[in-house]
Amino acid sequence: MDRQKINRINELYRKSKAEGLTEAEKKEQKLLRREYIEAVKGNLLAQLNNIDIEEKDGTVVNLGEKYGNKKAN
Repeated sequence: MDRQKINRINELYRKSKAEGLTEAEKKEQKLLRREYIEAVKGNLLAQLNNIDIEEKDGTVVNLGEKYGNKKAN
């Protein structure tokens, strides 16, 4: 998500508190918030898929491979 969209989310939030939003602005705000949440979830999943855990027996397990979210190399 680019900075311009984040700024628009913040602008709509401030306007909603100050004077309220039109129906079109409410829809825009909802769509932008959903897009932001999906971007955060995608980034988190990508990070989790790249974590390697060393087990007690010394083997290294990639969480993405272990839980089926990443293809094995």
